[in-house]
Amino acid sequence: MKKLLARMGPVPLAALFVVSGVVLLWCSSARAQQVSPPAESAAGPGNPAQDQPPPSGVISGTLVDRTGAGVAGAHITLTPADRTPTRETAADSSGAFFFANVPPGPFELSITAQGFAAQTYAGALHGGEALTIPPITIAVAAVVTEIRVSPQEEAKVELQAEEKQRVLGVIPNFYVTYVPNAAPLSSKQKFQLAWKATIDPVTFGVTAGTAGIEQGLDYYSGYGQGAQGYGKRFGATYADTVLGNFIGGAILPSLLKEDPRYFYKGTGSTRSRVLYAIATAVICKKDNGRWGANYSNIAGSFIASGIANVYYPVSDRGGALTVESALIGIGATSAADLLEEFVVPKLTPNSPSKKQHDAGGF
Repeated sequence: MKKLLARMGPVPLAALFVVSGVVLLWCSSARAQQVSPPAESAAGPGNPAQDQPPPSGVISGTLVDRTGAGVAGAHITLTPADRTPTRETAADSSGAFFFANVPPGPFELSITAQGFAAQTYAGALHGGEALTIPPITIAVAAVVTEIRVSPQEEAKVELQAEEKQRVLGVIPNFYVTYVPNAAPLSSKQKFQLAWKATIDPVTFGVTAGTAGIEQGLDYYSGYGQGAQGYGKRFGATYADTVLGNFIGGAILPSLLKEDPRYFYKGTGSTRSRVLYAIATAVICKKDNGRWGANYSNIAGSFIASGIANVYYPVSDRGGALTVESALIGIGATSAADLLEEFVVPKLTPNSPSKKQHDAGGF
């Protein structure tokens, strides 16, 4: 070896040392690469720990009523924040419910049970959490009872109120309704109203007073004077009342399906109310709710005037007098309806129907 080194000389020897150093450095670098793993292998995208989703959790709870008793059989729907997919379950006999393997995140519970109001509960579940919801109290559903009243029953109630209407608490005011959409009267109810108005004590009192005035002014002089003349005038006046009540208020309205009552308007301008009140002598509300000619009042006035020829004195009979009396009767209806629209309501403030009309209840 020494002879070989001596034979090579100083320059080749230096070159040999350089080559040897390079070879040693290359071997060290290769060995280091075999021992140390690549840097990206510890935190690279292919790491299985980063690809795993967060662990699911559990949701449980109890449904109770206001007394604290469990609500068995209630239906619970679990809806995640993204609305899909939903899951459903039912509460057991103690009202408890349970959802397993629930993904973490916001959720909503929709609760329904027979006899109870629907209810919701919102919350959030963390990864791997076993969430126990505090007892959820659900209220009893409100009970809505629908009572259907027939038109006849409705008219009966309204008629009972009308039969209590009295001007100043004394004078009967039965033939007016303050209910704009009042139920139509049956034929029986129309006769009932006519009969009640006919036999009312005030009717007899007014008849007696009218007969006295006629006697004092010697109207219908053919009746004469004295008790006999007064009796005839009383009978004739009361007969007019009976004929008007039954022919114009019961018989014809039943046959022609017309309502004999005055429907209080109470709204609009004074002019419109005046025209309405005057017109009701010749127009009326039909049983079907529509408005049309008031044949009952028009024909009833002529029929009653014609029948009056039977019991009035000969000097007060005849076709001309019949027509005159009928037209006077129709005009009197307009005047009476004007009073009903503007004066009478102020004198009957305790009418139940009037209170409801003014309060906007009809």
